[in-house]
Amino acid sequence: MGRKRTIDRDKVLDAAESVVAKVGAAALTIDAVAKAAGITKGGVQYCFGTKGALIDAMLDRWGQDYDEEVAQLSSDAHAPISPIRAHLEATRKGDDNSNAKAASLMASLIQTPEHLGSTREWYRTRMADFDLSTEEGRRARMAFIATEGVFMLRFFGFMEIGNDEWHDMFDDIETLVLVNSDQPQRD
Repeated sequence: MGRKRTIDRDKVLDAAESVVAKVGAAALTIDAVAKAAGITKGGVQYCFGTKGALIDAMLDRWGQDYDEEVAQLSSDAHAPISPIRAHLEATRKGDDNSNAKAASLMASLIQTPEHLGSTREWYRTRMADFDLSTEEGRRARMAFIATEGVFMLRFFGFMEIGNDEWHDMFDDIETLVLVNSDQPQRD
């Protein structure tokens, strides 16, 4: 009779996120996660197999959390501009700790091509959602790009952006790119 599984996969993912938040994605190792979770390296490997599978699971969980938040924030899922408004708001209101973890992991992914693929696919999917034959779709695309740019500037440490300026930038994105979605289309 086999042993019953006693390691909580979500708690191991929590520990991995804690490692990334505290010391950065470069320090994300099976050993560091095991210590943070209070289990053996073998326990982490039992749950995920490899560091790559652990990173994939972290990305999957963040993606699911993001999708749930965007769905909750989308006021009218059928309006073409609603998902980008939800993306903008989810990014604007994201807490610094979560955003810093995401940015740290993203920075690490740039160094590992096998994991960069899933991030590229995430962006490719989001960009494919924009109807570029309409003015509204083009504005939504620009709002998405601006939102991602502000996020990366702040959380990759390229610019010091305080909370007030952060919210002002998102107000500007919304005002300049999204609010005028009822204007006539460009020929």
